[in-house]
Amino acid sequence: MGVLDKLLRAGEGKTLRRLAAVSQAVNAIEPDIAALSDAELRALTDEFRQRHADGESLDSLMPEAFAAVREAAKRTLGQRHYDVQIMGGAALHMGNIAEMRTGEGKTLVATLPAYLNALAGKGVHVVTVNDYLAERDSEWMGRIHRFLGLEVGVILTTMDPPARRAAYNADITYGTNNEFGFDYLRDNLVYDPREMVQRGHNFAIVDEVDSILIDEARTPLIISGPTEDRSDFYRIIDGVVKELVHEKETYDLDEKQRQVMLSEYGSEKVEEMLAAAGHLGEDTAGLYDAANVSVVHHVNQALRANILYQRDKDYIIKSGEVMLIDEFTGRMMHGRRLSEGLHQAIEAKEGVDIQPENQTLASVTIQNYFRLYNKLSGMTGTASTEEAEFMDIYKMTVAEIPTNRPIARIDEDDEVYRTAREKNDAIARQILDCYTRGQPILVGTVSIEKSEVLSELLQAYEYEIDGKKKKGIPHQVLNARFHEQE
Repeated sequence: MGVLDKLLRAGEGKTLRRLAAVSQAVNAIEPDIAALSDAELRALTDEFRQRHADGESLDSLMPEAFAAVREAAKRTLGQRHYDVQIMGGAALHMGNIAEMRTGEGKTLVATLPAYLNALAGKGVHVVTVNDYLAERDSEWMGRIHRFLGLEVGVILTTMDPPARRAAYNADITYGTNNEFGFDYLRDNLVYDPREMVQRGHNFAIVDEVDSILIDEARTPLIISGPTEDRSDFYRIIDGVVKELVHEKETYDLDEKQRQVMLSEYGSEKVEEMLAAAGHLGEDTAGLYDAANVSVVHHVNQALRANILYQRDKDYIIKSGEVMLIDEFTGRMMHGRRLSEGLHQAIEAKEGVDIQPENQTLASVTIQNYFRLYNKLSGMTGTASTEEAEFMDIYKMTVAEIPTNRPIARIDEDDEVYRTAREKNDAIARQILDCYTRGQPILVGTVSIEKSEVLSELLQAYEYEIDGKKKKGIPHQVLNARFHEQE
């Protein structure tokens, strides 16, 4: 407890003392709960529900409910919540963000407030970053909740409305932020309330909360419907732009702002080419005449597609479709399309089938969706750097939960290299060192392209072990191309 005592005396002491008091209260009743039979432990859920219905607050039920979940976890998973995990669970129940180091068991922590808040009968949403984790956690952690008599549901991309409605009617529902958000939008488009799948927004526990609520906060979730098919028009515009991009003086590129626009010379060339091909109105004064507004817009989108959007970095081609890649996670975003003709411009650029352009039917940002919840909480390993934003936007405070054991890892300062080649050579040397010592190593890159450059370097890398010369360091590439393997 030495490390914990030091932390309690630090600036955050008041919050941590409050959380530690919950942990101590749970420990005090643990022997009594452990003495119960399985049936008696299961019966506590009905007792807690009745007490809450009779007016007892969830806060006062917290120590007993947490002790019940800890005991259920021991009996179903063979895992007992550590004291610091109880503290993390209390922080989540209070509507805070629990900052816990990687490996401290955040998945297990979420079972505590999920169970406690499910007792109110209004539903609890546990938000994960992908379908795999939603399904895994609903099965794995769901064993605890089912043992205690709660229903657990999961929302997956492939599910139909009746299955979604059943999952939302469960006491605890697992799913991704996109699935929850899109279901909310679809519910706002139905004509009959009985067709809605969600039943309200009571309490959400968001995993990797800084990524979802801060990094992706402004990302709009959009439901759209198709407009008329203009495939030939996109291909014609793409052909014109492809002739332009070989001449740098035809466009102005701002890499920092991620913008590109035609130069005066470029505009003249586009006007000549389109007029010669008969794609500008005969009675118009030129490219920038009011009658040609749509043409100018699509020329600009084709320019963006050809200059700013790179294959295997911003998108990949899979089964003849342009699949966008999430810049934050490196994952493929199934069903997501760029708006205002940009996705069609990329399809024309790549020579794949062009899907009809869409019109927006419903839209909400991630930030506005999560502000619908009566109570919001989250977990992550890195939240303190965005503490001011969490407080300003969501009125959430960050509780830094101490580690169960003192940190043994030494975090060195960053190393900076002049060139990418020098950096990659240093990475290869580090990987070789780990490989020769038999230590597993995970290397993260910002794009598919860079992961494959590094892979090529490792395949060609020459080194010496025990006096023998070897070529190629064994490794496995995991990126959006190999989503299932990962």
